[in-house]
Amino acid sequence: MQNLPASRQRLRTDGAAAYVGLSVSTLEKMRLTGVGPVYAKCGRAVIYDTRDLDAWLDANRRKSTSAAA
Repeated sequence: MQNLPASRQRLRTDGAAAYVGLSVSTLEKMRLTGVGPVYAKCGRAVIYDTRDLDAWLDANRRKSTSAAA
């Protein structure tokens, strides 16, 4: 197996949920509705790249609760 650089990791749903601070259930619902971070499927496994998680977090930054979503 290829070693990934430290800045690039691949996580399953439970690890990705912990990484972004959401519950597994919330991340799964977001995946179902298409509002969550980008992911890949490897057979039955759902895999998230930490670079995509970081990009999704950056894209969802807000300055106030009234900021448009």
